[in-house]
Amino acid sequence: MQNRGLIKFFAIIFALVCVYQLSFTFVANSIVSDAKAFANGDNAKELRYLDSIGKEKVYLGHTYKEVTNNQINKGLDLEGGLNVILQISVKDVLKGLANDSKNPVFIKALADAKANQQGNQDYIDAFFEAANTAGLKLAAADVFGNRNLDEVIKFDMTNKQVEPIIKQKVQESVESAFKVLRERIDKFGVTQPNIQLLGNSGRILVELPGAKDVDRIKKLLQSTAQLEFWETYKIEEVGQYLMSVEDALKKTEVAIKEAPVKTTGIDSLLTDKADTTATANSPFLGKMLAPGQQGSPHIGTFATKDTASINGYLKRADIKAMLPANLANIRFAWGKTNEKNPDITDLYALKGTRDNVAPLSGGVIVDATDTFDQLGNPAVSMQMNGNGSRKWEQITGAVSQQGNAIAIVLDNIVYSAPGVSKGAITGGRSEISGNFSIEETKDLANILRAGKLPAAAEIVQSEVVGPSLGQEAIDNGFLSFIIGFSLVLLWMVVYYGKTGFYANLALLINILFIFGTLASFGAVLTLPGIAGIVLTIGMAVDANVIIFERAKEELNNGKSVQEATDYAFTWKGAMSSIIDANITTAITAIILLVFGTGPIQGFATTLLIGIFTSVITAVFITRMFLDWSLSRNEKLAYSTSLTKNWFKNLNIDFLGKKKIAYAVSGILIALSIFSLATKGLNQGVDFVGGRTYQVRFDKAVSAPEVTSDLVAVFGSAEAKIYGNDNQLKITTKYKIEEEGEGIDKEVNQKLYEGLKKHLPADLTYEKFANLYEGKQIGILSSAKVTGTISKDIKANSLWAVLGSLFVVFVYLMISFRKWQFGFGAVAAVAHDVIIVLGIFSFFYTILPFNMEIDQAFIAAILTVIGYSLNDTVIVFDRIREYLDYNSSPDFKGLVNKALNTTLSRTINTSATTLVVLIAIFIFGGETIRGFVFAILVGILVGTYSSLFIATPVMADAIGKKEGRKMAEFKKED
Repeated sequence: MQNRGLIKFFAIIFALVCVYQLSFTFVANSIVSDAKAFANGDNAKELRYLDSIGKEKVYLGHTYKEVTNNQINKGLDLEGGLNVILQISVKDVLKGLANDSKNPVFIKALADAKANQQGNQDYIDAFFEAANTAGLKLAAADVFGNRNLDEVIKFDMTNKQVEPIIKQKVQESVESAFKVLRERIDKFGVTQPNIQLLGNSGRILVELPGAKDVDRIKKLLQSTAQLEFWETYKIEEVGQYLMSVEDALKKTEVAIKEAPVKTTGIDSLLTDKADTTATANSPFLGKMLAPGQQGSPHIGTFATKDTASINGYLKRADIKAMLPANLANIRFAWGKTNEKNPDITDLYALKGTRDNVAPLSGGVIVDATDTFDQLGNPAVSMQMNGNGSRKWEQITGAVSQQGNAIAIVLDNIVYSAPGVSKGAITGGRSEISGNFSIEETKDLANILRAGKLPAAAEIVQSEVVGPSLGQEAIDNGFLSFIIGFSLVLLWMVVYYGKTGFYANLALLINILFIFGTLASFGAVLTLPGIAGIVLTIGMAVDANVIIFERAKEELNNGKSVQEATDYAFTWKGAMSSIIDANITTAITAIILLVFGTGPIQGFATTLLIGIFTSVITAVFITRMFLDWSLSRNEKLAYSTSLTKNWFKNLNIDFLGKKKIAYAVSGILIALSIFSLATKGLNQGVDFVGGRTYQVRFDKAVSAPEVTSDLVAVFGSAEAKIYGNDNQLKITTKYKIEEEGEGIDKEVNQKLYEGLKKHLPADLTYEKFANLYEGKQIGILSSAKVTGTISKDIKANSLWAVLGSLFVVFVYLMISFRKWQFGFGAVAAVAHDVIIVLGIFSFFYTILPFNMEIDQAFIAAILTVIGYSLNDTVIVFDRIREYLDYNSSPDFKGLVNKALNTTLSRTINTSATTLVVLIAIFIFGGETIRGFVFAILVGILVGTYSSLFIATPVMADAIGKKEGRKMAEFKKED
C-alpha cells in the first residue's frame, strides 16, 4: 500500500481527536453525577448547581457550558424531557394583518384554508388558494390594503403581487415568536434547550432535555401573554340586561326539570321589575351559583362545567342585539379558577373602547418581577413605559371616582380585578395579585419580560419521556450493543482466523471514530441512534467480508497471499462493489435525514457516519494491519481449517429456479395485498393523529377493563399491554384538534381519573403526570400528534420511500449503463416492502409487541431498502465484471456464476447483521422492538430477493437476445 506512513499518521491524529472530543462527554457526565449527588433528588437544586458553575473553568481551560456544548448530547428517549412542535397560528397572524376584517369572503377563505389544507401544504398557501377560488381581492381596503399595510400594499396590486408581501409579514411574525420563546426558555432554567425554526411552515421545534414539570412548561410555551387592562361594569349597570337575556332564553330554551331555583341577588337591585322570581325554566340565571354583590367586580359565580353554555348564550346574535347603547362595547370574560376549588369561576363584564378593545395593553410593560403583595401572597410587580404610565393614571383616576374596578386580563382570563380607593396611580408601577402560586408568578413575570407571542401557539406534536424510562433505554441499548458487538467479533475470528482478528481491531477503531465524530458534530444520540450504531457494526463487517472473499477467490486462482491481498483492495477487486453498495445505503440514510424528525434523524445521522467510517476503516485501517502482518511474514489464509471449503465450487442454477421463486413471491405478495386491503395496518398517531401514553402500574392490569374505564371518560380510547402486564400503551383522540394551553392538562387529569382505581391510593395527580428521578408508576412517556401534522408526516413518509426508490434507480442505471439493472433492483425492493407491510398487517393483532406503522417503521423500511440494494449491487457488480472480462459467452451462465461466487459474502453479511439485530430485538427494550422487527424481517426477505428476484427480473428485462449480444460484444472486445 502506497503512502502507508501518511495513512498511519492521519489515523493516529483522527483517533486522538476522537478521544479528545469524547473526553468532554465523560467530564460533563461526571459533573452531572456530582450535581445529582449534591441535589439528592431535588431537580431545582440540581439545575441551580449546574447554573452556578456554567462560567467556571472545569476542564482544560473550558467552562462547564463549553464542555456541555462539546459533549454527545442524549436525546429525550435517553435523557428524558419534553419535545414539542409549536404551530404559530398563521390564521391569527393573517387576521391581525387584515386588521380583524369582517369581510365575509375573507373569513370564509380562512375557514376553507384549514378545512382543505393538504399534507405538507403550508396554511398560508391553502389560504391563497381559497382566496383566489372565492375571488377575494387581497389588496382591498377591508382585507390587506388597510392602514397597517398601505405603505407596501397598493389598491391596484394583483393577488400574485400581494402574496409574497403577506408571506414575508407572516414569516416576520413567526420569527418574532421564535425570539419570544427563546427568551422565555432561557429564563426558565432548562439545561441545553434546543429551539429551531422548521423552514417556512410556521412551526417551531422546542427540545427541553431533563425538563420534568410538563404541564407548567406547556403553559409557558403556549401562553400568548396578551395582557390587557379593562374597566369593569358594576352589577347594577348590567343587571337589567341580564334579566332581559333570561326572559329571552326562556322562550327559546327547553325547560329544565329540576328543583326550584332560589331568587338571585340581582332581583333585589331591580325593584321596578314586577316578576323577578327565577323559575324552574331558568336557562341562564338558574345556572348562577351566587350573584356578585353590589360594588363587587364580578357579576356572578358559575360552575366551570357551565361556562361553555353561558358563552354560547352571550354570543348569540339575537342576545347581542338586545344590548342597550350604554353597554354597546361590553365584553364578558371568565376569572381564573382557584386550584383549591377548580369547579367554580366568576363571570366579569368588561368595558371596552369604541373599537371594543382594551383601553390599555401589556405592550407598555418594560419590566416585571415576581414578588409578594401586602398580605404575603405571590404577586407580579410591573413597570410601564411613559405612554403607559400616563394612560394608567387616567384609568385608575376614573375607576377611583366611579367605584368600579380594573380587570387585569391575561389571554382572555381575568386574573384579578382590584378597585382603586386612593386616587389615580402615578409612575406606571402596578401589581397583579390573585390566586397565584409562586411558580405562576415566576412564569408570568418571565413571559411579560420576554414579550408576548404575536399569535396563538398550538402544540401540534409533542413527546414526553420520563428520566427513569430514559435510563432503562440506556441500559437496554448498552446491553444489546455489547452482546451484538461480541457476537460479531467472535464470528469474524471463527470464520476468517487471523485476518478476522485484524478486521476486529479495525472495527474497534471504527467504533471510536463513530462516537468521536458524533461528539465533534454535536449530534444527539437517541435509542434508534444506538440501534443505528449497532446495525452499522453488523454492516461494517460487510466491507471486510467483500475484501476477504475476493482475496480468497484470488488465492484459489493460484495467486500468492500478497498478490491476492493487493488485488482485493483495487477498484477491479472489491472497491467498486464496496463504493456502489455503500452509496445506495447512504442515499436512503440521506432521505431519512431530510424527511425524518427527532429520533429518526438521530438514526439517519449515526447510519451516515457509520457508513463513512466503516469504509475508511475497512479500506485503510484493515489494509494497514494486513500489510504489517505480511511484512512480518505471518501466514494469512483468509479462512480457518473449519471454513476453508465453505461455499467452494458452488454451481446452483438460480435462474433455473426463477419460476418457483416468482410463484412463492407472487403468493406472498397476493396474501400481503389481501391483508392490507381487508385488515389494514395498525397506524400509529404519527399517521392518524391522537395521543398516546405509556403508563406503568404497581401491579398487573387488565387491558380490556382499562379500555372500558377510559371509554367512559374519553368516549373512545384503547389500552394495550406494552411489554410487561403492569404496563399499558393508551391511545385516544380526545380533544386532539382543540387548541388552548389548558387542553393537554385537562386530558391528563381525565386520564388520571379514568385510571385512578388501578393506581396506588396515595398517588397524586402531580406524581402521576409529571416527571421525576426514579419514577416507576404513572405516565412514563407520552406523545401527541394533531391531524394537521399527521398529514404532513404521512406525506413525508410516502415521498421518502418513493424518492429513495427513484434516486436509487437513476444511480444504478447510470452506474451500470443499463436501465434493466435499476429496474431489477427496484422490483426486488418493492417486493420486500410489500411483504414487510403484509406481515405487519397480518400479525399486528397476534404478536405480543408493538407493531404500529409510524415514523420509526418508515425508517425501518428505508433501512431495508438500503440493505436489500446493498446485497443486490454486489451481485450486479460481479455480473458487470464478468461482462467486462468475458468470463462466459453464455449470459445465463455468467449471471449464475456471479450469484454463486458472491453467495458466501451474502450469507456472511446477512448472518452477522441478523445476529446483531436479534440481540437488539431481545435486549433493546420494548420501545424499539417493533422497529427492529421490521428491519429483521426486511433483511431476511431482502437476502432472498437479491438472489431470486432482483437478478432474474434484471435478466428477464434484458432478454436472451440482448444478453447474448452483450456477452458476444465483450468477447469481440
